[in-house]
Amino acid sequence: MVVILYFGLINCSKRDESFGDIDKVAILKTLQDQQDAWNEGNTEKFMEGYWKSDSLQFIASKAINFGWQTTLDNYKMNYPDTVAMGKLRFEILKVNPVSADAAYLTGKFFLKRSMGDVDGIFTLVLRKIEGQWVVVYDHTSD
Repeated sequence: MVVILYFGLINCSKRDESFGDIDKVAILKTLQDQQDAWNEGNTEKFMEGYWKSDSLQFIASKAINFGWQTTLDNYKMNYPDTVAMGKLRFEILKVNPVSADAAYLTGKFFLKRSMGDVDGIFTLVLRKIEGQWVVVYDHTSD
């Protein structure tokens, strides 16, 4: 089922002409703002890039979590201070439009920390909600 959905997303991205450069720039700004907030040690500001909804889905470390608050709580538990947070850098590989108000993005993350570096890959689904591009689905693997 996931493969079929993914295939459908690829086909939609090739046909949709209502998604423009302005949207891509706005999506990339969302990720840049998250990176900057993380590097400031500001988890709450980092979370502004996520959909503030119980329907937010976050998959990482063999766990599936739902909800904005749950995601924030997990970040605070796993990264309790700036030492654990380290310095984050995203490398965005591709932004794929699905419609005028939806896209998926693939990228890599690099977390440099004194306690040991971490890196991995991620896929995000973003939606334009109330004029803002936010992450509604995050699948991150390290």
